[in-house]
Amino acid sequence: MNFLKPILFGAAFALSSCGGTPDLYPVTPLKAVETQRIAFRAVEVRDVSLPTYASANEIAVENLDGKLVTDAAVLWADSPERAVALELTRHLAQITGARVAPEPWPFEAFPDARLDVRFESLIASADGQLRASGQFFVSVADGRRERSGLFDLSVPFVADAGPKAIAAARGQVILDLAVYIARNGLK
Repeated sequence: MNFLKPILFGAAFALSSCGGTPDLYPVTPLKAVETQRIAFRAVEVRDVSLPTYASANEIAVENLDGKLVTDAAVLWADSPERAVALELTRHLAQITGARVAPEPWPFEAFPDARLDVRFESLIASADGQLRASGQFFVSVADGRRERSGLFDLSVPFVADAGPKAIAAARGQVILDLAVYIARNGLK
C-alpha cells in the first residue's frame, strides 16, 4: 500500500490543477508560543535567499526519483522569498520581544544586528517530509558578536493531502527555523 502513496499524491496534485485559473495556496500564519531572550534589541531580517525552485510561484514537489514536479495551476499565494522573510520576521518578533523588521529597515535608529538567511533547500518530498537546510548569518556593526550557523530541519505532512498540507508544513518549518535562530544565532 505504501507504494501507492506517490501515485495518489501525484493524482491529488494533478486534480487540484484542473480549471482555467490557478489555485493559490497561502501559508496560514502560526503563533509562536516559545520565548527566548536574545542579545539584541533590534534585528533586521535581510532578504531571504531561496533556491530557484523554491522561489518560483509554482509549488514544487520532489518525487521518489528525485525529480522536482510543478504544476502551473498550483501556486503560492505570495512570492515565496517575500513570504518567508515576513514569516521569519513575525516569528522572531513574537519569540524574542525585540523590534524585528524586514529589509529595508523602516525605523530611524539602526538595528543592533542584521540576519541573513540563505536556504540550500526548501522542498516537499513525496515521502511526506518538508525539508529546509541552509545557513544563517548575524552581522553586527562592531563585528565582535558576529556569528553564523547551519540549519537542517524537517516537518512531516500528509503526502496525499496535496498543496494545502505542503503550505501548512512550510509554515511550521519557518516557525521552527525562527526558534532555532533565536536560540543559536541571536543569543
